[in-house]
Amino acid sequence: MKRRIMTAGMLAMMLAMGMTGCGKSDTKTDETTKTEQTSETDSNGEKKQSDNETNVMNDEQKKLYEEIKKAYNVEEEQKIADALEAKKKSQDYTLSNMLIEYNPFGTNTQSLYVYFKTDNAVKVSYTIHVDKDNIEDFSRDVYQQEEYQTEHEFQVIGLIPDTENTVTFYITNKDGSTDTKEIVYDMGSLYGEEEVQLDTDVKQSADKLTDGLYVILGNDSSSMGFMYYYDNNGVLRGEVPLLGYRSHRLIFDENSMYYSISEKRLAQVNRLGQVTNVYNLGDYKLHHDYVFDENGNMLILATDTTQDSVEDIVLKLDVNSGEVTEVLDLEDLFGEYKKTCVKNSSDELDWMHINTIQYMGNGSVLLSSRETSTIIKIDNIYDQPSVAYMIGEKDFWDDTSYVSLLLNKKGDFTIQGGQHSITYETDESLQEGQYYLYMYNNNIGISETRPDYDWSAIGLKESSATEGKNSKYYKYLVDENAGTFELVDSFKVPYSGYVSSAQELGDNVLIDTGLKGMFSEYDENHKVIATYKMNYEKFIYRVYKYNFDGFYFEKNE
Repeated sequence: MKRRIMTAGMLAMMLAMGMTGCGKSDTKTDETTKTEQTSETDSNGEKKQSDNETNVMNDEQKKLYEEIKKAYNVEEEQKIADALEAKKKSQDYTLSNMLIEYNPFGTNTQSLYVYFKTDNAVKVSYTIHVDKDNIEDFSRDVYQQEEYQTEHEFQVIGLIPDTENTVTFYITNKDGSTDTKEIVYDMGSLYGEEEVQLDTDVKQSADKLTDGLYVILGNDSSSMGFMYYYDNNGVLRGEVPLLGYRSHRLIFDENSMYYSISEKRLAQVNRLGQVTNVYNLGDYKLHHDYVFDENGNMLILATDTTQDSVEDIVLKLDVNSGEVTEVLDLEDLFGEYKKTCVKNSSDELDWMHINTIQYMGNGSVLLSSRETSTIIKIDNIYDQPSVAYMIGEKDFWDDTSYVSLLLNKKGDFTIQGGQHSITYETDESLQEGQYYLYMYNNNIGISETRPDYDWSAIGLKESSATEGKNSKYYKYLVDENAGTFELVDSFKVPYSGYVSSAQELGDNVLIDTGLKGMFSEYDENHKVIATYKMNYEKFIYRVYKYNFDGFYFEKNE
């Protein structure tokens, strides 16, 4: 297998970024206490946007896009950080005289940068209030390195656009006593046109919802790209601009958050919103997913643009050096099968279409292949990759040399079809060699690169992207020792033939039905607690919920 290695260059941008964002903004303090963008569409309608720049934008959007490009220029971001440092040293900033800047780094249009010192060691929280009956207050405890400290620097997120936001800061001493400081901030407009309040249908007590923010990953648009944060009330609390394509998930290390910002670039962002690194994948295009291994290297699903096929490569990114290495080309393991496949209706050889990667430890990964409705375990991904086993339909693989790699299905159920967002889950109650694997089972039977195969014969009768009876949440118990997998939990969810996601949240489950533009949180009995619907151009690729504890907010032990 070839291994191409390169050093990731940083994005080069033309203009320096100002210290304030777009739109009208005004801070009032209470004196008392208070380009050319091309697009490709594969056969399932999953639009892929390149890194080139203009796309379908009006003049105002083009201006905003120039600002977004500056936000992902590492050198310019450092200049902003240096300017803030100089400002911090220019005078004493206290509770009554805070240093406050609107979205200085350009990475969240609904944010403020805040800095001040206190004589005593304290912890800090804040509440955002607006005079709108349909928008409830938003409160959070601020992350600090120590629970109580005298220097405070953080990012407030959750402002509401085009209105006055009253932000109250609560300063809590070790003895429990509290001081407050209130400011009024008049936020300008969003960059995008997304809803501030989603169409929300709460069917049970909202108290049953888990804590956190719903992060919309891929509300794909033909103009500008964003990642959104929505709270449990369906209120927009974060608008994160992107260069293009979409973000696929958020992953974290000790001090940073990482996400994709285009087809060829990923960003490293600190707690203040500063972009501290941008990684360029060179001849590779990122798609669908990425994950950390135990050493802090990032494994990325990719396409080698110099090859004849797509979405069949795994890369390793060293986030410290920026070095990118190809560690797996699935053709090296499934070359015989690839030769039997044909191009799809978009004239692409998308013969595997890997849409999720899960790291299991010790160099082993799970890959979800939508095109074959198969989940593949790869061992020794960094050295001599090999297929450990597969979870899929034996009939599909029956006339190939790979059929012996399939685990045995235990029980009577229809295999997953076109699955998305598989998740590997360990449990102390399980024996060594056992684990859980859950997913959004799209419940579709189609493989354009294998048009001869009849999926309906094994129970997967749906073949439409949008017209189907239902999709399903599936959870398997995989027993590597016995060589089996069995369905231990499932329930029906609204149908989406492509895209979509599932995420366990304690006893609850979050389901994104992507092609319907809706997501729901279910309780432990698989009953809907709340459903959220948003305007969408094509689909919502994924929705995951993050509490941001230990990043934006105080870490709960």
